Order: sequence, then structure tokens, then C-alpha cells
Amino acid sequence: MHGLITMMSGALSECRSVLVTGASRGIGLQIVKSMAKRSEGPAITIATARNPAAAEELQRVAKEYSGVHVVTLDVTNQASIDAAVEKVSPLVGAEGLNCLINNAAIGGSINLETVTAEDLLKTYESNTVAPLMVTKAFLPLLRAAATRGSGVGIHRAAVINMSSSLGSIQLNQGALAHIKYYGYRASKAALNMVTRCLAIDLESEGILCVAVHPGWVRTDLGGPRGELSVEESVSSILSLLAGLSEKDHGGYLDYTGKTLPW
Repeated sequence: MHGLITMMSGALSECRSVLVTGASRGIGLQIVKSMAKRSEGPAITIATARNPAAAEELQRVAKEYSGVHVVTLDVTNQASIDAAVEKVSPLVGAEGLNCLINNAAIGGSINLETVTAEDLLKTYESNTVAPLMVTKAFLPLLRAAATRGSGVGIHRAAVINMSSSLGSIQLNQGALAHIKYYGYRASKAALNMVTRCLAIDLESEGILCVAVHPGWVRTDLGGPRGELSVEESVSSILSLLAGLSEKDHGGYLDYTGKTLPW
């Protein structure tokens, strides 16, 4: 265990900057808090939220830790995305952005009887289109970071898309088949494809792209019956991120590092 912690701290310390979307609550907020508390972690953690003024806990963390910067970002609004890039650019400087974690998403239990086109389009916009548009907008900063390092991992440049096991077409059977969630499932399956497309396009530039399932977590989105606390999930996610390498590029992994079927 001590060796794992040492490796994790080392990898995170080499990652100078991280940006997390959807950081006002749940997994996103816990990632920011966990990174901020580490003595060996990113010097710059950029926490984005649609309405930072209402995110009291996030504001408290930012006041307590000087390395945490809160930036307004509505991931479904292109003008907001562009404005966020303008705010982040001087924070990371010429060294660029090492790690982008596309965490913001919406859920919803929608079955065949209740699903509407509006529900599907709204979920797809937030969970699939938005991560791609955010990644595209921040690519110049990711590319700047990629030119300054070697190897493959979050220490150089990486895009981490928070997916879900519910996005697996193959796993939509047996025990998981009772979870209908039409829009959420379809949007995460599509996000997995987006991740693979990004992986192919960005491989030659040394930008790692991975889809990660955080587990069934007790959050507003995951519900109170989740198998993991937010702290347990994020602790495992950070260990996973620290160990990502070229072999994981374009992969679909759960929080323990297990490869999931598409």
C-alpha cells in the first residue's frame, strides 16, 4: 500500500494543472478537495461550475487552498466555454493544461413509457456533446502541455471522460438491465465513442484519452443506494489516474482499473 501511495503522489505531483467540470458537488467537488489537500499534487486545480456563487462548499475549498481556482463554466453554452478558456489560459500559462476531467453530467430515470425527444436531446447535449466541445476548446492548452513532456499520462496531457458502466451495450443485460435510463445510457455509450474518436485523433500528439466509470456512487445523480461513498470512489479514481499510461489510451475502465466491455 505504501508503494502505491508513493507512486500515486509522484504521478500527481508531476501533473501541474488539472481542470474539473461539474465541480460544485458530488464526484467533481470531491476530486477538487482531494487534490487540494495533497501535499504532493497539482499546483493548479481549476474547478468549474455553472453557478459558482451558489456552490458554497466549493468556494470554501477555494478560500482554504490557494491552488484552487473557481471558474464559471456552463458546458452546454459555447460562449461560456470560450470565456472559460480565456480565464484558464493565464492561470496555466505557457506550460498548458495537463489534465482535463470532463465530469459534468445529468442523469434521470426515464423508461420507455416516459421518455421524450426533449429528454433525450437534453441529456445527449450535456453528457456527450458538451464533453467534446469542452475538449475541443481546451485543446490548445492541452497541446501546449503535451509538447513539454514525454511519455503518456496525466503528467503530460490527458482527457478523462467520466462515463458509466450503464453506457456499456454489452452489460445492458442481467442485473443491470432493470436500470432503464434511456437518455443517460445512450448518452454515455455515445461518450465512449467520442472518447475513442479523440484517442485516435490525438494519439500522435501524446494526449491520453480514457473513459472512466466511477462506480455506483452515493450522490445526487447516483442516488442514496449507491455502493460507494464519494470519498471511496474518488480515492480509487485518483489512484487510477496516477497510473494511466500508453496501454490505457482509448480505454474504457472502471475506478479499479478493470477494462469494461463496450
